Amino acid sequence: MGSLLKTNNKLQSKFKLSTFLISFVIFLMGLMMIVPFLFMISAAFKTNALVFAEPLNLIPETINWNNFQTIFKHDYFFKWYGNSVYIVILTMAARFIVVTMAAYAFARLNFPFKEAIFFLFISTMMIPPDTTIIARYMLYKHLHIYDTSWALILPATFDVFFIFLLRQFFMGLPKEISESAVVDGCSQFKIYYRIILPLAVPALVTMLLFTFIWTWNDFVNPFIFISSIDKQLVTVGLEYFQQEAGTDYALQMAGACIIVIIPVILFALSQKYFIQGIASTGIKG
Repeated sequence: MGSLLKTNNKLQSKFKLSTFLISFVIFLMGLMMIVPFLFMISAAFKTNALVFAEPLNLIPETINWNNFQTIFKHDYFFKWYGNSVYIVILTMAARFIVVTMAAYAFARLNFPFKEAIFFLFISTMMIPPDTTIIARYMLYKHLHIYDTSWALILPATFDVFFIFLLRQFFMGLPKEISESAVVDGCSQFKIYYRIILPLAVPALVTMLLFTFIWTWNDFVNPFIFISSIDKQLVTVGLEYFQQEAGTDYALQMAGACIIVIIPVILFALSQKYFIQGIASTGIKG
């Protein structure tokens, strides 16, 4: 009996030690990720001379608001900000409609060559997006959507990754719910928007949150497919702003702080649904 207690105590001690080590490693990883963010906020309230002269002094002795005043007085900054909000909202709405319908079709409907078409869609995920830049540039020119918001919105409406994600979630829902609705006389469209979508709120919030972050932070697509400065998004606009500012890193950090405000607030508000969506969209079937 005593040997069993000693063995149990040893196992508990090893478990506590391993838990402590894992927690410590995670803490260090989190610290490594948050330090650049804190440095950005700190540098935004410093003068350019103090950004690298006192990099570890995260709380400056004198708060400098001139960086933000300079940004707010810029001719195009709020125009770029409005363009980003406009593009993000339209992209989220279009992707929600197209992706949810496609995912529902692949998960619950039967039609010819369904598995082959789905496999073909999944295969496109293996193609790096950068390899299609020239082809997309020529296509947008031919369709006369180059240097318009549609060059950013239309390609983003159909996303294979989120179709796969939602398909897995829809397949995890009990089929008896749909079968009962069919018996009651519901059409497939009514089942889709009255039953399936309300049950898939966590997965939908996850998709919309990722869509917002990816679209908001996108730099390559607006940089290549938008040529007019007044139509640019805030990410590329900040690059123009950096070129104007030269080596004024404090001014650049102030602009970056303003850009990340909306994503941080949105993630904080939707964190619960985001975690539920990630946990519930397992790989099935």
